[in-house]
Amino acid sequence: MTPDQELALIAAATAVRLRAYAPYSNFFVGAALLCDDGRIVVGCNVENASYGHTVCAERSAVLAMVAEGFRAFSACVVVTDGVELSTPCGACRQVLHEFATEAIVICANLRGERRQYTMAELLPHPFGPADLT
Repeated sequence: MTPDQELALIAAATAVRLRAYAPYSNFFVGAALLCDDGRIVVGCNVENASYGHTVCAERSAVLAMVAEGFRAFSACVVVTDGVELSTPCGACRQVLHEFATEAIVICANLRGERRQYTMAELLPHPFGPADLT
């Protein structure tokens, strides 16, 4: 990922964050994926009164990526407005791993802080296709 691509991902995740539907938590999250052809696909969190049916921004972006015909990405940026940087939840880590075992995940906030992780750092012992045999 180039520095320009990183900035574009952060800008896209920051912009889509404003479209999040978060009336219960007021925690607005945007995510942007860098697909293998350079295209950026975004997603935001969508809450539900039945909390278990809420979809996180990262999974929203993966669903959009698949719907657009892609099956892999190389980088994911997650932007929140928290004081501390927020990493993807466990369910999102597993879904991200399904499509990008070697991806870089950058967590950022609106203060300009960011931290980069590998998928292996976020999910050191993933469940994957080999576990189904």
